[in-house]
Amino acid sequence: MKEFRSDISGFYKLSMDERRKLLSELVNLNQDEIEILNTLGYFKPSQIDTLIENVVGSFQLPMGLAFNFKINNKDYIIPMVIEEPSVVAAASNAARMARKHGGFHSENVPSVMISQIQITQIHDIESAKKLISDNKDQILKIANEQDPLLNKLGGGALDLELRDLKTGKGKMLIIHLLVNVLDAMGANVVNTMAEAISPFIEELTKGKIYLRILSNLATHRIAKSKATFDKELLGGSEVVEGILNAYEFAAADPYRATTHNKGIMNGIVALTMATGNDTRAIESGAHAYASLSGQYSPLTKFALDSKGNLVGEIEVPLALGIIGGMTKIHPMARIALKILNVESANELSQVCAALGLAQNVAALRALASEGIQKGHMALHSRNIAKIAGVPENLVEKVAKKMIEENKIRVDIAKEILKKLSEGENL
Repeated sequence: MKEFRSDISGFYKLSMDERRKLLSELVNLNQDEIEILNTLGYFKPSQIDTLIENVVGSFQLPMGLAFNFKINNKDYIIPMVIEEPSVVAAASNAARMARKHGGFHSENVPSVMISQIQITQIHDIESAKKLISDNKDQILKIANEQDPLLNKLGGGALDLELRDLKTGKGKMLIIHLLVNVLDAMGANVVNTMAEAISPFIEELTKGKIYLRILSNLATHRIAKSKATFDKELLGGSEVVEGILNAYEFAAADPYRATTHNKGIMNGIVALTMATGNDTRAIESGAHAYASLSGQYSPLTKFALDSKGNLVGEIEVPLALGIIGGMTKIHPMARIALKILNVESANELSQVCAALGLAQNVAALRALASEGIQKGHMALHSRNIAKIAGVPENLVEKVAKKMIEENKIRVDIAKEILKKLSEGENL
């Protein structure tokens, strides 16, 4: 690769073909790589070029389907976009174990988002708080004038919360503008409202406003789901005991809780991605919520029922939408929502919470019984075989041999392939 500089000016002004040509010259792409870059899949060039800046291609991930989910007495097929093997199968299996006892029971999720307004340089915070409270109706009126359609549909700005903070830059007054965003994720509308009311608030308080932006810690948008997982289907009392011990480990130790919650997010993020929602917002909100007590903790809880079955619960903020943004622009997101057959953001969040709980149970069951690697590596071994250059007709044979030897590596795959090529009977 020839030496080059990255301070390229005007790249965004080039057509997509021109960008690719320049890129291939800069990093010496071969013909196969250029063809991959030229493959946009289900996107039209005009679609993808307007989504982000400096577009050169499309990055695709597999979308699979999780089955067996019954949530609030309704059956769902759940689309999941993820690159990790065994996740989709594990979710389906855990849902099957919950189905015997009625499936998942999810609570309604209010579509209320928070936009934060940061007021600085206030000499008397208590007086400022009183002025804001006295003028709350006018503040909400200004906010709601920004989106008459949202109001007409039953949404809009609802209330204000006031918080005073001590910071390294002195005391600040933080306003939380609470907005019912209905079936949208809501970032755009709450940010627009926050910006609109800020001049009036500055005039009232004589303070200086800097930040006016939503919070991804959506504490008014908490999704809760609960299910009973059959003891025998899980593998018996010993496996259930192992799951409970794993949960208590996570409850006491942030190092373990982090990986515990990662298992939950395998499901939640996969559905978030499939439906064109903001995975980064969901991730940051979930992990912040897990830390609100002062210690990073599990997002799920587990106990036994009177018959020794495992009862699991999840509580997580889920600011998901089914209208606006990528949920309508992305062709696969539209298909995913059609497969899922949800009628509201509320319902989508209920499904997503149940999926997160199922994913967590599946991971804990694997850890408490055969170990996480057995199921994971059965699928991973096929990928390793392909990376090693094993012909398609021999992939299964090489993968099986690697699993038998408990050595799933590229060099081992190549070694097995060589032995097969030399006629050895494996």
